[in-house]
Amino acid sequence: MNWLNLSDEDQLASLNDLSFKYPVIILKHSTRCSISCMAKDRLERKWTFDSEKVPSYYLDVLLSRNISNLIAEKYSIEHASPQVLIIKNGKCIYSASHSEIFFESLLGVINN
Repeated sequence: MNWLNLSDEDQLASLNDLSFKYPVIILKHSTRCSISCMAKDRLERKWTFDSEKVPSYYLDVLLSRNISNLIAEKYSIEHASPQVLIIKNGKCIYSASHSEIFFESLLGVINN
């Protein structure tokens, strides 16, 4: 699993532009939260996406809460952590948080 670190506001604009070519995944994660660690681990254990065709970004919400807030504002979603989002054509087409985060759900959305 090759997460791209999302740590700069400029990356958010680039990521949004990229979503018009490929679906983009964002994982908002707290390193201090056991539920967040469990959700991240569940994704990584089953991960099969090609990192070039499904770019996947990791956001440490403890270090970059400002970016998390920008994501919530830009895509009109409520902030949560952990939270996984799928961005496609400049819109958030999928969002799940906490114990609702499963690789199979992402796979179903990406493959449709």
